[in-house]
Amino acid sequence: MGMADFNGEVKNIQDTPFGYTMSVIGGKWKMVIIYLLAENQTVRFNELKRQLGTITFKVLSSQLKELEADGLVKRKEYPQIPPKVEYSLTGKAETLLPVLEELCEWGGKNRNN
Repeated sequence: MGMADFNGEVKNIQDTPFGYTMSVIGGKWKMVIIYLLAENQTVRFNELKRQLGTITFKVLSSQLKELEADGLVKRKEYPQIPPKVEYSLTGKAETLLPVLEELCEWGGKNRNN
């Protein structure tokens, strides 16, 4: 179902597939986190923090929890000291990667315009 299927009859954007998608991947950090996990396969929390730079620990933790709750990120905790936690993409998240690739291509074409 695409945008044209609604024929201008959208009462609430959240009720559309677009609204659902934006609720899952919207925000400042979620697509960046998905991109980094796609590039690096499995990443530990502190490594994600290092790669993202200006994100706070609290925000990163919150974003990862939301992505995990939406079924896009898998969290694997190892019972050791110090604690070790790794994050990776789920199969559901991997279905988003072609969309992210298209966004990258769009950015490459339109960056200097």
